[in-house]
Amino acid sequence: MNDYERKKIETELKNFTSRNFEKPTACRNLEQIRFYVRELCMKIDELEGNFNYVPQWAYALLAQYNAQQNSIIQLEFRNSYNG
Repeated sequence: MNDYERKKIETELKNFTSRNFEKPTACRNLEQIRFYVRELCMKIDELEGNFNYVPQWAYALLAQYNAQQNSIIQLEFRNSYNG
C-alpha cells in the first residue's frame, strides 16, 4: 500500500467519524458509547480485512471511548452504592 492509499483511507475514516460520532467526552450514557465502540470496531475490522491497514489514531479513539465508558461505569457504581 502506498502513501496515497493510506492517506485516502485516513481521510475517509476521519470524515466518517466526524460526521457520525460524538467526541468521547461528550458521551453521557453507556448505550451511546457502546454504539460508537461497536461501530468503530466494525470499521476497524473492515479496514483490516480489506486493506490490511488501520490508522493508529483509530485505535487511540477506541481507547478514548473505552476510558469514557469506564468512567461512566465507575460513576454509576459509586452512585448506586452511595444512594
